[in-house]
Amino acid sequence: MSQPTLALADIFGQYGPAYRQAHALPLHQHRLMQAIETCRTAVLGGSVEWCDHCQYTHTGYRSCRNRHGPKCQGLAREMWLQERREELLPTEYFHVVFTLPEPLAAIAFYNKKSSTISCSAPPLRPCSPLRAPPQRLGVELGFMRGAA
Repeated sequence: MSQPTLALADIFGQYGPAYRQAHALPLHQHRLMQAIETCRTAVLGGSVEWCDHCQYTHTGYRSCRNRHGPKCQGLAREMWLQERREELLPTEYFHVVFTLPEPLAAIAFYNKKSSTISCSAPPLRPCSPLRAPPQRLGVELGFMRGAA
């Protein structure tokens, strides 16, 4: 008989309340932990399927639908990643992360629709290894906004 697998929701369910009480988490992290704890449990409600013929009953619980939830959005996330991999050109890529000052980070977090590309592209252009004239190399520095 195999050992039952331990899920993130089990860990959050057991240790999450005490952890949240001991640590001042941002509201979005608090909500995420609670969403993962309650995902596919009776807390979110569900439906009961019952077979008249064999008397079999199956209860299915609703998911939190949080994009970070490993139970409900893992497959959707993996499909999205595969689609992005198919878009990549056969060349080297560099991942550059910009850390914003705290006041701007809060604004950016709650305003994900605004484009940060327009702010990050100009500083990169002068220091790019591709700063030679595009006519010479036949290339142009490009940017892709990641999923926020």
